[in-house]
Amino acid sequence: MIEFLRTPEERFDNLPNFPYKPHYIEDLKGYEDLRMCYYDEGPKDSNEVFFCLHGEPTWSYLYRKMIPIFLEAGYRIVAPDFFGFGRSDKPVKDEIYTFDFHRNSLIEFINYLGLNDMTLVCQDWGGLFGLTLPIEFPNRFKRLIIMNTILGTGDFEISQGFKAFRSFVNNTPDIDAGRLIRSVTRHLTPEEVAAYDAPFPDIKYKAGVRRFPNLVPTSHDALGAEISRKARDWFEKEWVGESFMAIGMADPVLGPPMMQILREMIPRCPEPLEIQDASHFVQEWGDIVAKKALEAFNL
Repeated sequence: MIEFLRTPEERFDNLPNFPYKPHYIEDLKGYEDLRMCYYDEGPKDSNEVFFCLHGEPTWSYLYRKMIPIFLEAGYRIVAPDFFGFGRSDKPVKDEIYTFDFHRNSLIEFINYLGLNDMTLVCQDWGGLFGLTLPIEFPNRFKRLIIMNTILGTGDFEISQGFKAFRSFVNNTPDIDAGRLIRSVTRHLTPEEVAAYDAPFPDIKYKAGVRRFPNLVPTSHDALGAEISRKARDWFEKEWVGESFMAIGMADPVLGPPMMQILREMIPRCPEPLEIQDASHFVQEWGDIVAKKALEAFNL
C-alpha cells in the first residue's frame, strides 16, 4: 500500500485560463493504490491526438496556451498529471519516485485510453520520459513537438545549469514552485503563480518536486539511462515521423547546448524555432509554438 496525499480540490478553484475538466483514473494497472488526473479535450474520434507531458515542478496547467490552438484546429488533446504533481495523488515517501515508476505509469495510461495517432508534446521531464515511449508504441506516435528537454542517455556531460538547479532543489526541500517558475517567467500574473502553487499545500506534498532533479540519468549506469539509449538508437534506425523543435534560448538548464545534443538524436529534425526571451518553461510562449508547429506539419 502506497501512502499518499491528495490535494484538496478547492486549491484548484478559479484557475486563470484553464477551464478544462479533470478526469480521473483509479484503476490504472499496477497503480491501483493511486488516482491519476488527466485532461481530455476535443473530439475523441480525431485522427490527431496531441499528447502533452509536463515537467518539474509544473503540471498540465503549463499547457493552457497551447490547448486552445490545438482545439481551434479541431484536434484532441490529452494531458496527464504525473503522480506527485497537479491533481494526481502524491506519494509521500521519496523512494517511491523512480524513473521506471513514472515511465511505466505513462505506458499504462496510453494503454488505458487506447491512444493512437499521437503527437508527443514535451518539455523537461515530459521529454525525459516521453521520448522513451515510442519504442513501446512504434506505430502510435506520428510526430514530436520538443521543447527544452533531453534524453538522459548518461553518456554526455549535462549542463552546469542543471547541476546548479539540482543542488538548489536538494538544499530547498520546501521549494516554492510558483516562485521558482516566475523567477524565469517574469510575465506571470499572481493568479498564474498561485495556479502553479496549487498542487502543493505544504512540504508534505512535495516529494516529487524534491526527487525529480535527482532522477535525471546523468551517468551511464543511472536508472533510466539504458532505456534512453535504446530510445536514441530506435530514433536513429526506426523513426519515420515528423518533428518540430522550439528552444527557449534564455534557459541555462536545458537550453541551446542540450537541445543541440537532442536534435542530433532525432533524424531529420529541422532547424528549431528559437524564442529569444523564453527560458525553461517554453509553454509559457506556447501559443507561438503551437501555431508554428501546426504550420510546419501542414495541419
